[in-house]
Amino acid sequence: MDNTFSTYKIDDRSLIAFIKREIHNLALQLGFSAHRAAETDIIISELTSNLIKYAKGGELLYRAHFNDGYNEIEIYCLDKGIGIDNVGRMMSDGYSSSSTLGHGLGAIKRLSNDFQIYSMRNWGTVQYVKICEKADFPVPVPQNGLSYGAVALNYPGEKVCGDGYHVKHSRRGFQIFMGDGLGHGEKANEAVQLAIKIFKQSAEFEPSAIIRDIHSDVKKSRGLVATIASVDYNTETWTICGVGNINTRLHNGLENKTYTPYNGIIGHNIPRTLTSTTIPYKKHQILVMHSDGLRTRWNLNEFTSIFKQIPGIIASSVLKENIRGNDDATILVAKII
Repeated sequence: MDNTFSTYKIDDRSLIAFIKREIHNLALQLGFSAHRAAETDIIISELTSNLIKYAKGGELLYRAHFNDGYNEIEIYCLDKGIGIDNVGRMMSDGYSSSSTLGHGLGAIKRLSNDFQIYSMRNWGTVQYVKICEKADFPVPVPQNGLSYGAVALNYPGEKVCGDGYHVKHSRRGFQIFMGDGLGHGEKANEAVQLAIKIFKQSAEFEPSAIIRDIHSDVKKSRGLVATIASVDYNTETWTICGVGNINTRLHNGLENKTYTPYNGIIGHNIPRTLTSTTIPYKKHQILVMHSDGLRTRWNLNEFTSIFKQIPGIIASSVLKENIRGNDDATILVAKII
């Protein structure tokens, strides 16, 4: 299993049966019981039929994921419909806005292990669903003061992603890597996965030192751009260093700072001097990192009450509005809690 999501554009009711069957088979492959796979079918039916009925179409992203010793299916449902005025009311089992039985969102919430929804009037809706192989499996509580979520999509038609990310924890703090191999496809994937391997193995904590290590070891690859952000619990600081066009922003409430990376290509040419930027580490900060598969002219302050949402909802909301569609696209959001 990798970190990327498969994606389907839902614009016709005839697609629903195909997508439901594909995710049903995936659930069985992961070891879901027949009963749990049937519950997954209900969730997919509700999500996709709502896209057609209320939003006139949208997009369904899904992936199989192995997390803390159990298998799960993660789903994002994105649309640009009229939005939902009263999410709490719509989440109630039995409520219907179209004279149906009203199983809808209430059924999704009841049958999933985690269900989150964000909506704005005339903007649309983003839904996140986690379905674990066991219906009663509790959602893990984020540890070490960090909660993060990410969405990665392949370049259309490609089987592998040229973007990659990894989060590494230690007693000293944590480190976040985001990279983008040049181009797309297998060669780009090989470059970024080699960089992630080096990042995982590195004993260095300073981002600039890790960038140099990666540069030395990926010279036979196509090369990549990357940014690393580290948090040191002892000094209560972020240190950030990057080469190439990974967009990195750190939000403190309504204020945000964009980190400016160095010019160059890791594995080919990087500056002789690399210096990490140091920023105070505080609770409730939000870090956003993404590849150039997304446009950069977005502003979280334009999303009503977005800061209280889970990282995955924030990430998918930005992605929904800003994906270019002509490259791999990856966005990671980390919240300090």
